[in-house]
Amino acid sequence: MKSNVGGIDKILRIVVGAVLIGLALTGMIGVWGWIGVLPLATGLFNFCPAYQLLGINTCKLSRK
Repeated sequence: MKSNVGGIDKILRIVVGAVLIGLALTGMIGVWGWIGVLPLATGLFNFCPAYQLLGINTCKLSRK
């Protein structure tokens, strides 16, 4: 797996995922809040399968 999630994208995914899970735990949005596991995981692993399928990469490229 090559990293394809970086920078602001990563931070937003982690925050949105954590908020959704928190809301699900408190019962404010119900079971659908557990969908927050997906953005949280993609943010933590720096890899998004949908980005790979679409050819998107938000990581900065290192130049040598």
